[in-house]
Amino acid sequence: MNIIIIGGVVLIILLVIGVFVSSNSERALVEKRLSQYLDDDDNQSASAQGPKRSLITDWVSKRVEKTSFGDKIARDLSRADMKFKVGEYFVLILVSILVSGLLAWFIGNRLLISAGIGAIGGAIAPGMYMKSQQKKRLQKFNDQLSDMLNLMVNGLRAGYSTMQAMEAISKELPAPICDEFRRVIQEMQIGIAMEAALDNLLRRIPSEDLDFVITAINVQREVGGNLSEILDNISFTIRERVRIKGEVRVLTSQVRTSGSVLSLIPFFLVLILWFLNPEYLMSVTSGGPIITAAIICVVLGLIFTSYFIMMKIADIEV
Repeated sequence: MNIIIIGGVVLIILLVIGVFVSSNSERALVEKRLSQYLDDDDNQSASAQGPKRSLITDWVSKRVEKTSFGDKIARDLSRADMKFKVGEYFVLILVSILVSGLLAWFIGNRLLISAGIGAIGGAIAPGMYMKSQQKKRLQKFNDQLSDMLNLMVNGLRAGYSTMQAMEAISKELPAPICDEFRRVIQEMQIGIAMEAALDNLLRRIPSEDLDFVITAINVQREVGGNLSEILDNISFTIRERVRIKGEVRVLTSQVRTSGSVLSLIPFFLVLILWFLNPEYLMSVTSGGPIITAAIICVVLGLIFTSYFIMMKIADIEV
């Protein structure tokens, strides 16, 4: 029995690795062929040699992406720069639930409650990772925004058009800002209007500073004016905001870390006690269901209240 369980876990892990590898390689191949198409006008060969997708994930993606929930998931995946379609992401969640549930069941004395705890953790883990990637990528993009504006201003003053200045950004600056502007250039080269391409950029990167820059570019295209001077003034403002935000982030990091760690400690202790000695933890229920529910509600209320207060103290608007 144990050999069968271990074998199933290994097969599921291999399936997860296969999904990651295939999605990453397919996305890289699509972007490479798209780039060749834009440069060489070879649309037929690019479409004829396009990578084949899994029929199941394609079917799921087509059905789910038509809904508002599927559109939100697709937007979140794009913001995190995760190389998944919506259907592949749901497959990843399902695999994560199965793997975590089996491991927790195997470790936690083969109890259904242990499997449920593992399944819940597996369902939450992909979303937490996606949110973490979104936050890191957005922070990195905002830090590079002032350099992007400086390069764009210098290009405009040297006689570049707006599109040529964006193309220089896509070639000269590091990721993620070069990747995002490369997508903007590719969209414009295949016939999408600049306003729509910039709106798509803002959809992928929900940055207030970027919204400010895109609004200035769109207004200048409508009414005219010296775009380089406008962006130069915006660059100074954004640079100061980034500097102040960095100082605030450093000063409040201790409060945010303390709030997160102190709030997570009770949950980790409960999990450790459950997997080591579930009988001892179940002794809490000896007073009856009403008392047990009251204890759980009071404890959770105190934990979330303290976390909310500490995060509110550290949340300083700039």
